[in-house]
Amino acid sequence: MDRVYEIPEEPNVDPVSSLEEDVIRGANPRFTFPFGILFSTFLYCGEAASALYMVRIYRKNNETFWMTYTFSFFMFSSIMVQLTLIFVHRDLAKDKPLSLFMHLILLGPVIRCLEAMIKYLTLWKKEGQEEPYVSLTRKKMLIDGEEVLIEWEVGHSIRTLAMHRNAYKRMSQIQAFLGSVPQLTYQLYVTLISAEVPLGRAVLMVFSLMSVTYGATLCNMLAIQIKYDDYKIRLGPLEVLCITIWRTLEITSRLMILVLFLATLKLKAVPFLVLNFLIILFEPWVRFWRSGAQMPNNIEKNFSRVGTLVVLISVTILYAGINFSCWSALQLRLADRDLVDKGQNWGHMGLHYSARLVENVVMVLVFKFWGVKVLLNYCHSLIALQLIIAYLISIGFMLLFFQYLHPLRSLFTHNVVDYLHCVCCHRHHHRRAENSEPSFEAETRQSIV
Repeated sequence: MDRVYEIPEEPNVDPVSSLEEDVIRGANPRFTFPFGILFSTFLYCGEAASALYMVRIYRKNNETFWMTYTFSFFMFSSIMVQLTLIFVHRDLAKDKPLSLFMHLILLGPVIRCLEAMIKYLTLWKKEGQEEPYVSLTRKKMLIDGEEVLIEWEVGHSIRTLAMHRNAYKRMSQIQAFLGSVPQLTYQLYVTLISAEVPLGRAVLMVFSLMSVTYGATLCNMLAIQIKYDDYKIRLGPLEVLCITIWRTLEITSRLMILVLFLATLKLKAVPFLVLNFLIILFEPWVRFWRSGAQMPNNIEKNFSRVGTLVVLISVTILYAGINFSCWSALQLRLADRDLVDKGQNWGHMGLHYSARLVENVVMVLVFKFWGVKVLLNYCHSLIALQLIIAYLISIGFMLLFFQYLHPLRSLFTHNVVDYLHCVCCHRHHHRRAENSEPSFEAETRQSIV
């Protein structure tokens, strides 16, 4: 179970007469083995170990420049991961010196994984026994196209295990887009200019690619959960497979294009990429400033304005990191308490992919016409064509998911086909209006004559 919400008590509502006949009593949720927590911990430890190994190799070979960047990417993502877990679990207000010490030495995910496994084993031993502390949870669910309200009891231990799962989902996104993406991009760049692939670097790139793909897949799942907060959502194997293929093709093609662009222009490409990132970073703040809204002060309890500002800056950095390599599936709105736009914004999605496609084509053309032949022993035109086709295929899988595989597509006011039809009809109507103006003027002249 991914999310559990405790229903607050309403003093003005009689619990006996409050739509009792419209609520279906659901089966109590069963706890499942925390595979996601184990996999996230495995990715974190594997990427950290391989990064530190490559730092040692670069230092041994007196490659200070490569060593510095590899270590910097590892440290930044590791620190952000520790802060994320501490924030979600609210450890600063608890007396847990061991957990804080493990976070201090960058092993917080390991101790959190052990805590989750102990909690799971405790639940497994007490299976069948009723817990003394339970809460009622209500969620909407679509059954045969009809919206049904389901209610079930959730025990305290299951809620704690669900909190661990939510924390690791957010940790995986932080690690993927603030650590693995720059790490993978830089190691690919080093491999391209050095024309060799040692085993340690290959292992680091594999772990980084797995982390990025897993983080991007979780990004889609969390976006669906955030947008449809009142619904119980289930994603089948086919939906997950479609998302994974979509995100893998999108990210790998995007990162390869960035690496080839960097290898072609080297330092001349840095201002372009930095400007691109800064535009994504400051775009939500510009919209917030233009709206004239006040800074939300109820993001978290007991937060000062400084704490709220730090959270907003951290969320904006993560949002920019995600959109730099792939679509975030959400639009950030700093003026709202939820910080996101919960509407199905097709325009935002279309604008993102249109801009990224044009940008990728420009970078690929730069590589094709100005790329150094020593970099690769393959045809530049073929490489450029394959990368653009891979990106277009990823867009095709994205459209396939939203048109046919989205778990709540019946709630869409307009789907992908409707949006494309409206755009085409608008253009066709605009052309007809332009073509009809000269004929109308000609008829007026003839009538005057």
